[in-house]
Amino acid sequence: MSYGLGIRVEDGLIFAADNRTSAGIDQVSASRKMHVFERAGDRFLVLITAGNLSITQALLHRLNSDADGAKRTPKSPERSLLKAPSLFACAQVVGHALREIERNEAGPLARHGVPFDVSLILGGQIKGEKPKLFLIYPPGNFIEAADEAPYVQIGERKYGKPILDRAVTLKTPLATAAKAALLSFDATIRSNAAVGLPIDLMAYVKDSLTGAVERRMGSDDPYLRTLRTMWANSLAQSFAAMPEPDWITYRMKNYSR
Repeated sequence: MSYGLGIRVEDGLIFAADNRTSAGIDQVSASRKMHVFERAGDRFLVLITAGNLSITQALLHRLNSDADGAKRTPKSPERSLLKAPSLFACAQVVGHALREIERNEAGPLARHGVPFDVSLILGGQIKGEKPKLFLIYPPGNFIEAADEAPYVQIGERKYGKPILDRAVTLKTPLATAAKAALLSFDATIRSNAAVGLPIDLMAYVKDSLTGAVERRMGSDDPYLRTLRTMWANSLAQSFAAMPEPDWITYRMKNYSR
């Protein structure tokens, strides 16, 4: 299992992903899960992957090959993320490629008891459009992140969701959204051993249409260490300051006499 996250705010986009892959409890390694497709001045796209590594590698190989100039007929669908006319069309490109891989691979995998397990986040900006985020499912269908809930998650989602629901809105500043993303990962790492450091964090500034600020953060990263320590201390202090349920303390006092 892994964890990937995309956040869309008015100032831009935040992307985050861990690097842990697992083929069982005794075989854990690292693999980059955040991939950039860029044409400076025209578009900046990020694809985050989670699930079966062989499937995601096949998908990336196909997308990269098509981006390098695969030939197409006028009636065939667009296959290149660098040429698709809109972000919606880019999500269609990824979904179409995923369905082609499923047709070839799902049967052989199923015969060996391996599910066709992959989920994706696609986000970015194309000139003339606002930044967008899409969550792409194994069958190749997808949804767009709405203004009311401007984030999408893949992989191990449940532990890191509460902080996002409480701290992130469309008007959240970009740096604050990055902080919330890291706290979401901290909660997930503490509760699930299959998700681990390092974390790749990327911040894309709206309308820049070029390289984003990226940072790989391990256990020795000073900002991440400070953030995790302060968050843990703040939670402990807030918990201690909350009132106890008086109906229980009253009951205990009566029985302790």
